[in-house]
Amino acid sequence: MQSRIARSALRQAIVSPSSTSCFATSVIRNTTRNFSSTVARGKERVVILGSGWGGYGLLRGIDKERYDVVVVSPSTYFNFTPLLASTSVGTLEFRTAVEPVRRYVPAVRYYQAWCDEIDFKRKTLKCMPATRPVTAGASDPTQSEEVELHATSNVPFEMRYDKLVIAVGAYSQTFNIPGVKEHAHFLKDVRDARRIRGRILECFEQANQPTLSDIERRNLLNFCIVGGGPTGVEFAAELHDLLQTDVNIHYPNLARLAKITLYDVADSILGTFDQSLDRYTEKMFSREGVSILTNHHVDRVEAGKLFVRERGEVPFGLLVWSTGLAPNPLISAISDVKKYPGTQRLITDNQLNVIMKDTNGPNPDVWAIGDAAAMEGVLLPATAQVANQKAKYLISKLKNLAKDKESLEPFTFHNRGSLAYIGNWKAIYDRTSGLPEEEKDKFMSKETGRLAWLLWRSAYFTGTLSWRNRILVPTYWFLNWIFGRDLTRF
Repeated sequence: MQSRIARSALRQAIVSPSSTSCFATSVIRNTTRNFSSTVARGKERVVILGSGWGGYGLLRGIDKERYDVVVVSPSTYFNFTPLLASTSVGTLEFRTAVEPVRRYVPAVRYYQAWCDEIDFKRKTLKCMPATRPVTAGASDPTQSEEVELHATSNVPFEMRYDKLVIAVGAYSQTFNIPGVKEHAHFLKDVRDARRIRGRILECFEQANQPTLSDIERRNLLNFCIVGGGPTGVEFAAELHDLLQTDVNIHYPNLARLAKITLYDVADSILGTFDQSLDRYTEKMFSREGVSILTNHHVDRVEAGKLFVRERGEVPFGLLVWSTGLAPNPLISAISDVKKYPGTQRLITDNQLNVIMKDTNGPNPDVWAIGDAAAMEGVLLPATAQVANQKAKYLISKLKNLAKDKESLEPFTFHNRGSLAYIGNWKAIYDRTSGLPEEEKDKFMSKETGRLAWLLWRSAYFTGTLSWRNRILVPTYWFLNWIFGRDLTRF
């Protein structure tokens, strides 16, 4: 009926445009809006906040026939974080480390937005668009896509939910050290990797200018990494490989001036790994010329300068900051749910339901997974592996709830081991966490060297979430092995 009215209005507009064009336009606009906003009836609405390991993992497996699924996330993609270090130095291209959220549209509705507020009693969310305001001039070439998107001129919107999954992740921890946000690079997103890659190449082009002294060149080519966890170690390893191969060929006079330094406040790096693997990594880094400075504290950061308490002023060309996780602003804003005092992560029961302050009991319609949450009385690392397993558990639970089946089975984490690349085709593998002492030295409980490197590559290859990237990742590995990395900057 509506389509016939629209066609009739169009015919009248052709005969008499001055009198009927506005009416025809209005009819067409209203028809389109009604169609696009149609909601499936009889389905409970499940809103997923976030598109990280937890949120995207749930999105992939949730029964979209039984639930009206809505995703709210400021990112239109999922980051395959284990590959970000490789993309930041050109070993892989950026597209290999992302998966689009809109792959599941129209079965799922997606809004690029932040959730700023949750009303647990009314079951509503207050969201703010994460796009540039429509009044900003979309065709303005001076407006960068990487500017802060949370513009105050955007109009917030409200959304209801029947069931809610909080999987907003966490931010990079800076410990409120002055200058870190302004002068350091983080490595949690593919956009971070792109900025780092551009800055590495820029450092070499700047150092190549004939007007600079050797001291100025050394300062520009001093690459500092703060944080000795898996992310910092893998980036140091990937950067070392870049310097020893492609940079050595294309910048032969500058490669010898480049230096990589890894700082950490702890007594050793890779604190979550077995101590023997830590020692092996430190020995390999020392042999390859990567400096490891433990028990060092950064007091502040200025443009091109790192102020270390134990060493004073340290000039740098690139600073990568990887020191842990800070709570997402939404998690900080939530006051109705119990949180861990130190990390501020939401406390959940063993079925991943958040525990409310007023009742001291679980909310049956709200779950929290990923880095934003932690189970009560159970200490699990904030890793992709834990978030992914929680997402799979929640998929099964929601499937049972849709069939009106009672599901009381608690979540159980199964440790499949931790991997870290340490450079020069070597890696470490650790599965000893939680094992009895007598089993920690058994075969495949921990491995080093080329065997661990094969495990590292095979795990990330099989863990890639789409066939497109399962083809692209080994293809780029092979092409860069044959032809080298692309060092063009654009």
